[in-house]
Amino acid sequence: MGHLDHATFGWLTPVLSYAMACIGAALGLRCTVRALGSSGRSRRNWLLTAASALGTGIWTMHFVAMLGFGVTGTEIHYNVPLTILSLLVAMAVVGAGVFAVGYGRDRGRALALGGLTTGLGVASMHYLGMAALRLHGDVRYDPVLVGLSVVIAVVAATAALWAGLNIKSPLAVAGASLVMGGAVSSMHYTGMLAVSVRVTPSEAVLPGATTMQFIFPLAVGLGSYLFLTSAFVALSPTADEREASESAQRPVESAAR
Repeated sequence: MGHLDHATFGWLTPVLSYAMACIGAALGLRCTVRALGSSGRSRRNWLLTAASALGTGIWTMHFVAMLGFGVTGTEIHYNVPLTILSLLVAMAVVGAGVFAVGYGRDRGRALALGGLTTGLGVASMHYLGMAALRLHGDVRYDPVLVGLSVVIAVVAATAALWAGLNIKSPLAVAGASLVMGGAVSSMHYTGMLAVSVRVTPSEAVLPGATTMQFIFPLAVGLGSYLFLTSAFVALSPTADEREASESAQRPVESAAR
């Protein structure tokens, strides 16, 4: 069996990956709050932004953590199409869950369906990303720990969507995002504990791309997207602020007439 190291750079990758999960969760929750206070095209756009933020944050968390993953006796490469597919799955399935909550008339049923869908999407993203691993050897999984990681993903997703429905203040959203980030990180590392690798030494060149060739630049790009979107959301006026602005303009317009 190959020795697995989940933190080859020390605490850097676990801490940074947790930060990415928290930022994605905070942005996703904030956009969901904005969506629930809007209607029509505005609601749809906020929900799309929430889905992309949550999906991107979860994916970036996973692969930033994987930057610190190593196996003695073999290099690690990644299958590029599978890795990109894992990102698309994360966004699509998280989007389905967010839209179920955003447009569901029965809040309880929408929350249950959205949490289950989103949680399974998070787990699918994780294990698709793991399926993209290319190394000299065989990767095996402990089914009990895999099942536990899926349960954690569903519970975390349900809690996040509940927070989006019930938490309004920025301070409360920040607190909920810290909890959500911890839950997503717990799911990831529980799934990684399920992994064992039987190394088969070989001089053959592995297919795919190395972490520094592909994963690192993509993670940096998506992390930049999260920061820029966070700035956009922070600077965008809320529905209450827009209403107050319109109310202030009405007397001016009336006086002008």
